Amino acid sequence: MTNREIMEYDVVVVGAGPSGLSAAIKLKQLTKETNKDLSVCVIEKGSEVGAHIVSGAVIETKALDELIPDWKSKNSPLKTEAKDDKFLYLTETKSYQLPTPPQMHNKGNYIISLSDFTKWLAQQAEELEVEIYPGFAASEVLFDEKNKVLGVATSDMGRLKDGSEGPNFERGIELRAKQTIFSEGCRGHLGKILMEKFSLNSDNSPQTYGIGIKELWEVTPENSKPGSIMHTTGWPLDNDTYGGSFLYHLDNNKVSIGFVIGLDYKNPYLSPYLEFQRFKHHPAIKKLLEGGRRINYGARALNEGGIQSLPKLTFPGGMLTGCEAGFLNVPKIKGTHLAMKSGMIAAQSIYANIDKNDEILEYESSIKKSWLWKELYKVRNIRPSFKWGFWKAIFYSAIDTYIFRGNAPWTIDHHGTDHESLGNKHDYKEINYPKPDNVISFDRLTNVSFSGTNHEENQPCHLQLKDEEVPINTNFELYDNPETRYCPAGVYEIVLNNNKPKLQINAQNCVHCKTCDIKDPTQNINWVTPQGGGGPNYQGM
Repeated sequence: MTNREIMEYDVVVVGAGPSGLSAAIKLKQLTKETNKDLSVCVIEKGSEVGAHIVSGAVIETKALDELIPDWKSKNSPLKTEAKDDKFLYLTETKSYQLPTPPQMHNKGNYIISLSDFTKWLAQQAEELEVEIYPGFAASEVLFDEKNKVLGVATSDMGRLKDGSEGPNFERGIELRAKQTIFSEGCRGHLGKILMEKFSLNSDNSPQTYGIGIKELWEVTPENSKPGSIMHTTGWPLDNDTYGGSFLYHLDNNKVSIGFVIGLDYKNPYLSPYLEFQRFKHHPAIKKLLEGGRRINYGARALNEGGIQSLPKLTFPGGMLTGCEAGFLNVPKIKGTHLAMKSGMIAAQSIYANIDKNDEILEYESSIKKSWLWKELYKVRNIRPSFKWGFWKAIFYSAIDTYIFRGNAPWTIDHHGTDHESLGNKHDYKEINYPKPDNVISFDRLTNVSFSGTNHEENQPCHLQLKDEEVPINTNFELYDNPETRYCPAGVYEIVLNNNKPKLQINAQNCVHCKTCDIKDPTQNINWVTPQGGGGPNYQGM
């Protein structure tokens, strides 16, 4: 096999999301201030910056104000200021307005497209001479003989489905660095490898996750209320299933509408995607969408574990930032400002210690001294309280928020891992979901076509089964193949082969949400990076 080309930098950043780009920007800002130059490279598996990022999103500008104080004069995509908040509890036919929890007050925040925001951040980074390479998927962590991280290697291009070299084969590139920042987002492929190799989760609670499914709509002018924010809880979920919706009104008659469901749900027949489609037919929601049109679709897992689920953040030669580590404020439903702040602290720690060329422990200690840590600490008990059921959690959360003000003298443990929460199919009834009407609700494959998803079909499958017998012998027998329901892109399908059921993986549909890697009950599915540039191509999401 041919040797890989080697490119050397002071710092390599894996992932062009808010944390990775903020780290790169901060590093270059520090070099400008001191005339001590550092070479910084950012690689991104999406075909362009922003292609693989999807979120609500409402952004709190605290970190942005610190990083780029004059952002308002730089033609940023923060145009729609939040004006009003509404919080509804839904039954099947009615809605009841509840007091908006203090964490969800959005005065001074902005409704944005996170994909547009990362594109803008990339422009700011490039103006500071950061090298950014989209379409390059980091597929391997490089180690030296002492297990220090040396950097990463990108995936080979042009391999055929059987792994052999095709006519257009190109070997991947090694990107070596004194320090490597891993900011792949929630459930990062390389982050998972690093956590296992360095036992980064030995002292924290298991990470727990949700799946967020989103559509971008263009609504009629009379239904457009730029700056308006609405969240709902209740129907269509039962009291034992954590989740709720968001509706954010942007400019130009655009509305972001989405649904988040905790991946600790128990019913193997539950389909997060179909719960979202059913939700849109609620009278309070349907009236907003009628006469409009869906223009984009996406899905992504998100961290819900909070501060007690954060892993050790450093190891020799590198560190974890953003959602790679799990920086998300669940009650606030925001993580962008935390991701950015973690990247900025990572940059400051690296800049001050770059010549040590080893593990930079200062990063984690600086995180624990920052406002990021204080913010996560105060909300640490809200999400895990929902393991007691909806109404008990609401009652407890009110006490924790208004009486203890986030400083209760205890920390509530999570339920355990999400993949262990699924119940036996014999203990549950199948859910009879209504058929999509193709006006308000849509089938999965139709929606996937609105995500811009594309993979080279004749490449090795990036959804790997550790044991090909498990999908039928275990997942079918115990859970009636939940992978055919929890995937929001129709990747997993049961087909007959010689009159015997077999799991078929339609990897070309994958929107890189990582739900299968998280929720599969035996952890038999391993999501690895496909060839660079493949996957969704989100625009305005």
